Amino acid sequence: MLGIYIHIPFCKSKCGYCDFCSTTKYDDKMMDGYMKTLITQIEEFFEDSNQKADTVYFGGGTPSIFGAKRIGKVLKELRKHVEIHPNAEITVEANPESCDKAFCKELKKHGVNRLSLGVQSAIDSELFTIGRIHTFKQAQEAVKIAKEYLTENISLDLIYGLPDQTMESWDESLQSIIDLAPAHISAYGLRLEEGSKMYHMDLNLPDDDMQADMYLYAVEKLKNAGYDQYEVSNFAKNGMISRHNSKYWDLTEYLGLGAAAHSLYGGRRFGYSGNINNYINGIIELSESEDMALEKKYRKGEYIMLMLRTTKGINEAEFYSIFGEDFKEYGKKLEIFIKNGYAEYDGMTYRLTPKGFLISNTIINELI
Repeated sequence: MLGIYIHIPFCKSKCGYCDFCSTTKYDDKMMDGYMKTLITQIEEFFEDSNQKADTVYFGGGTPSIFGAKRIGKVLKELRKHVEIHPNAEITVEANPESCDKAFCKELKKHGVNRLSLGVQSAIDSELFTIGRIHTFKQAQEAVKIAKEYLTENISLDLIYGLPDQTMESWDESLQSIIDLAPAHISAYGLRLEEGSKMYHMDLNLPDDDMQADMYLYAVEKLKNAGYDQYEVSNFAKNGMISRHNSKYWDLTEYLGLGAAAHSLYGGRRFGYSGNINNYINGIIELSESEDMALEKKYRKGEYIMLMLRTTKGINEAEFYSIFGEDFKEYGKKLEIFIKNGYAEYDGMTYRLTPKGFLISNTIINELI
């Protein structure tokens, strides 16, 4: 079934590391206009289809700024045109400072059953340095409210490699998040892109070796706390993986709606322009588009790249069923990485180890 991603580009403030499509200059009129265009997009895309979907994901930006009522109206429109599976995973991203009782109760009314909170650190000084506007106490309160009034299926985001972060403070963040007992944890290494505020700042950042140590430490600590790693940066308890994000990694079709949203849909990969004002005015322009059916070689390389990001890895029989060719030549190239502890092979499936995830780009480049 299809996964549907809806991009909400509004934020109270821009985080120092963020280069996503978002704006801090908005009002209710602007958000209502954005919602109207989203509804128009839904009507146009699904006018003549009998499409079924089993995941819906509101990302951003900060969807909680958009408001639960607007999210509800968009979901109502989706349900008019798409058959949403009764057990669909419906996720909304939120920031702790904008996640309150009224927000959670309204989301539940509209069928939202998963919440992803951007916590990033349990250390207030680290949060301040990267431009977050919440405290960890607010994050704790948001989790408590969400569990009571919305869902137990909560995912919390963390970042390692922050300015002035030490192994001790990273351990404190990890333990504090574990203590909140979320169903899912995402742990991302800080990467500063040119479009972010922090890119040109003089910061005391942990070096690559320290980041690697932080990552491996997190994998082990989370494992001991009952969180199984299923992708480079993602960990879940009791099988509570992100079903929506998993579509990105196994090349299941997904449709992105909204400014700067991307899709793999109808045999094409395409993305929309990130010009928010144009989008609100109904000018929906493609920023890129390619026919995946004409690019089998590229699609095969993309499959290898994405599946080696997951702990599922690449099953030889599955690879053959998809692409009609043997994986043996790729397997031969992986032998040296297996020998050195970066990958493993169980007779049917190749996968990277946590140590291998750290140099996954190197390994993937060697293969493809």
